[in-house]
Amino acid sequence: MARAPHDVPSPDPSLPTVSGLVVVDKPAGWTSHDVVARMRRLAGTRKVGHAGTLDPMATGVLVVGVEKATRLLTWVVGQDKTYETTLRLGQATVTDDAEGELVAVAEPADVEALTDEAVTAAVARLTGALQQVPAKVSAIKVDGRRAYAQVRAGQDVELAARPVTVSAFDVHRITRTHDDAGRPVLDVEATVSCSTGTYVRALARDLGEALGVGGHLTALRRTRVGALTLEHASTLDELAADVAAGRPLPVTTLERAAAGLFPVRRLTAAEAGDLADGRRIGPSAGDPAEGPLDNEAVTAGLAPDGRLVALLRDRGERGARTAKPVLVFLPGERFPETPGPPAERGQDR
Repeated sequence: MARAPHDVPSPDPSLPTVSGLVVVDKPAGWTSHDVVARMRRLAGTRKVGHAGTLDPMATGVLVVGVEKATRLLTWVVGQDKTYETTLRLGQATVTDDAEGELVAVAEPADVEALTDEAVTAAVARLTGALQQVPAKVSAIKVDGRRAYAQVRAGQDVELAARPVTVSAFDVHRITRTHDDAGRPVLDVEATVSCSTGTYVRALARDLGEALGVGGHLTALRRTRVGALTLEHASTLDELAADVAAGRPLPVTTLERAAAGLFPVRRLTAAEAGDLADGRRIGPSAGDPAEGPLDNEAVTAGLAPDGRLVALLRDRGERGARTAKPVLVFLPGERFPETPGPPAERGQDR
């Protein structure tokens, strides 16, 4: 059971405010906003955000940014993700998961006739580059209103298909069982790795539709966002225990987070100073004589002392390339050529 707000400890005021990413193992029943609200109290700052919403029924990796690390969240959101999931075949719901009301129940004979081979063949067709229609009960806006609000108001919502990539859809177990009303169903346990924007609920729906029996999600646990996994995660109770004991929150520092997201460029003191002032420097990837120019690739620029100065993108035509700062973390800073000890920024996990 979650603690009441007055029972949540606040950080020791003698400790510096941490800045970095905190990987939270989100509990079931909590919204992502609930987790952010709790983290604001534990971190002692309002400057907290999250990267990638998890539905209340889902658990697992929720990446939370504190202080300056909130500026990295846009890039964290875009990382591929991995989920452990259970999909139920034989029933469809309005939300495409177990939270919604049943809208269709397959004939028992149709469910019982499904073979494991038919299920795995349909799963294979939902792997790779797909055009996916998102779940209707979602935060996507249609005509300026959230889709879930329109569905709950009884309106019919049509969402456009979006390109997504399901890089892995591995079935581990297919269990033939019955729901609480004694109706036959198939529970499919699987691991799904996918691009940002993929709805695992929609995969359950589409798998059920492909097999002619309907489907929805009954369990979802996110185990990875980019390079951050459950091994890096702490529960809210563990984080509260750290704070109550006077310890700083365990964070992945800006530098380590950026190094896990992007290629790293070691800067000279002069380059770091130019970037801190918003000026361009020489290109990060060189100036290729031939081949396509990648104007979207992002590089993390680290100062001689190891601090994250800026995120960079190469710009310009062949023969005149420069690296432009797209996000500066240390504006106006000056850097010695000889690296000194990095600033204290809390525990790094």
